[in-house]
Amino acid sequence: MFGSTVLEVAIGLAFCYGTLALVVTTLQEALAATFRLRAGMLQDAIKLMLNDPGFDGMARALYAHPLVNPRAGATDPAAHLPARLRPSYIEPANFAIALVDAIRGKQGSLEADIAAVADPQLRRTLQTLYLQAGGDLQRFQAALAGWFETAMERLSGVYKRRQLLISFLVSLLLTILFNIDSIHLFQTLWQHPAMAAHITAVPDGLDADVMAQLWVLPIGWQAFPPVLDADFALQASGWLVTASTTLFGAPFWFDILQRAINLRGTGAKPAPLNVEQAMAPAPALSPALSARAADGVTVVVAPVQS
Repeated sequence: MFGSTVLEVAIGLAFCYGTLALVVTTLQEALAATFRLRAGMLQDAIKLMLNDPGFDGMARALYAHPLVNPRAGATDPAAHLPARLRPSYIEPANFAIALVDAIRGKQGSLEADIAAVADPQLRRTLQTLYLQAGGDLQRFQAALAGWFETAMERLSGVYKRRQLLISFLVSLLLTILFNIDSIHLFQTLWQHPAMAAHITAVPDGLDADVMAQLWVLPIGWQAFPPVLDADFALQASGWLVTASTTLFGAPFWFDILQRAINLRGTGAKPAPLNVEQAMAPAPALSPALSARAADGVTVVVAPVQS
């Protein structure tokens, strides 16, 4: 079942998919850092939590707090906050402290300050949490931190789904650009398994050696633009298959690659040993045959038929 051809095809496919997933992950992280995707989604989530879509009320006051955004250096809630200074992560405990500070006013007590919050939805939420805390400040802050953590869990799910879509689109773009057709790749490796014989280890990252090994595989354009016929439809199907493989992530494919390389290195398994036959005594020879064997003559003993 696990012949050399099957192993070489599995190694070649896993190496190609793992390298492509590693490239996509690197580009995805670069895009997230360049466009501040995490910071933007965090700000949108806080605006939704505090019912401040215009970012001119409680959410802006929260972002002006040094515990939430120490790099802003702004004490005025109306001060301009550049996108590059907005945080990508907020500690739940710091969120709770900053929100309590933003709520406090001139009413004389925290309960009265909560009752003076202008937005009715936010006011009702804060009053509910304050009543559950029994008026204790530390318990109220813990309740606010738990509320924030619950919202961040939902935000993490939304962010992961959005990143999966971005990952698929980026991988599809790279797949078409470099013509990484899974169907053609499988057919070529099946017919020429020696193409993957040079892959002997799992790469630690992207370098010149990894890219050189990748280009040995049957990928790339032989003729451009392609002819829109039945073969192109099969090629497009191969692109979709390749782009879909990156959703599993580079660690998944590199783990399969490592297992396949280890399996290839072990070779064929020896035949199972019959312990009873190995422990059985050798048949006794007649005195004449024993004498001839002692003189150096080869003696062949045939099995006795019963």
